[in-house]
Amino acid sequence: MNKGELIKAVEKPCLKTDIPYFEVGDTVDVHCRIIEGDNERIQVFSGVVIARSGSGTREMFTVRRIVQGEGVERKFPLHSPRIAKIEVKRAAIVRRAKLYFLRDRVGKAVRLRERRPDQMQKRLNREKAYWAKRGAQPQES
Repeated sequence: MNKGELIKAVEKPCLKTDIPYFEVGDTVDVHCRIIEGDNERIQVFSGVVIARSGSGTREMFTVRRIVQGEGVERKFPLHSPRIAKIEVKRAAIVRRAKLYFLRDRVGKAVRLRERRPDQMQKRLNREKAYWAKRGAQPQES
């Protein structure tokens, strides 16, 4: 067993299986668990995924939204127990792996083109490959 296989074997029990398929450019709602003293509540952070990085338990994604005219970005660990769930609200057409150029844009220039139903076949093929690589079944929404 080489080093990479050993790391995968150790990480496997920590990986979440209920994560929906989403790409850079998609609009998502991230339900975060917030602990204040003794009570726990869920806070929703919704915005556009502008980046994904890492693999395994170290996989992260960055979500950006505009709050009162100010851009707010948060990085989330994909397999964190602090994330209750992720909901994909809208799929968009993007031609970049990182959407950092959105930081410089204001107003309507920030919008991304929505993926139409006739364009969904490529996305479905990528989603099948994603689940085949992980050896898991997609979660039904």
